[in-house]
Amino acid sequence: MTGIKRTVAITGHKATLSLEDAFWKSREEIASERGMSRPELIAAIDGGREHGDLSSAIRLVIDSYRP
Repeated sequence: MTGIKRTVAITGHKATLSLEDAFWKSREEIASERGMSRPELIAAIDGGREHGDLSSAIRLVIDSYRP
């Protein structure tokens, strides 16, 4: 799979993330189910990660969320 790069704003700063298309789509679904905006979801993941890069943290959250 090839990553798709997007620039997102996280609590006032910009970050460029590279995720596969399936992860970008899942991010939208999870944010909607939680009643959050996409930036709010990414900020929550960013604030809760203990190590690693943000793209990896997003993948882990999405993988653990999927049934």
